[in-house]
Amino acid sequence: MPRMLDVSEDVRAEIGDEEADRLLAGHNAPGSYDCTSCRTPGDSEQERTSTVLFVGEETAVLAFAHATCIPSQVVQVAEDQLQGAVRSITGEEPPVPGAAPQQAVLGVTSGLILINGELHPALVVEPTAPIARPGTTGNGGDDFLPLLIEQGFQPVSDVELVPHQLPGWSVLVAMGQLHAVLQPGTNGGSPVAWWQAHQPLQVTDGWRTAANRSHTVLVFAAPVGSIGQQPREDLLRDALEKAAANGRLVAAAMPLAGT
Repeated sequence: MPRMLDVSEDVRAEIGDEEADRLLAGHNAPGSYDCTSCRTPGDSEQERTSTVLFVGEETAVLAFAHATCIPSQVVQVAEDQLQGAVRSITGEEPPVPGAAPQQAVLGVTSGLILINGELHPALVVEPTAPIARPGTTGNGGDDFLPLLIEQGFQPVSDVELVPHQLPGWSVLVAMGQLHAVLQPGTNGGSPVAWWQAHQPLQVTDGWRTAANRSHTVLVFAAPVGSIGQQPREDLLRDALEKAAANGRLVAAAMPLAGT
């Protein structure tokens, strides 16, 4: 039975016309599925469904999502992350704990930041551990800010100044929830997730309204231990100002993708 599938041109180019046509005809496509975005059940026979192709260095996995959550697209992910997803799907044993160094996780907090009398939607990113430069074993140093500056983020000395736009980066919000921060793909390819929520994060109505008005999100980033979990936006602002005064804050403005 034909499925109500959306197959983007990027996905079709990756899987080929024959496979795309088979999916649309109902072959190799499930009727029911768990949405790869919101993790709730979906039915491709009853509602529009997006095909989402996750591509690693050697592995590719085709997943499905409600079209109202995210559009059909190709998402570049790290090979180890994709292999982990495949293991969880197939039920293979996970790696032995302690066999690899623990990976730092990027914590993301949303809030409204007042700059020159205007409220701006902002995200504050802080790792849970020091970030080592790729290819190094880590020696106790933290290369998080230098790596971001190399990507185009700018050091912040005054939070009252709106940061510059960072070309090719964007903040993905779908159905009023925060899904990812996207960075440019290699060699002009599709954008890849620099940070992606394990589950979409709720944002306040005020944050969403401000983002839809400006179509821009300010993304601030600081090394581990610089900001912390702040229960109120005024305390978050104070923490940002202290990090900036200590030379431990970078930022960029990014267009809003989605609604």
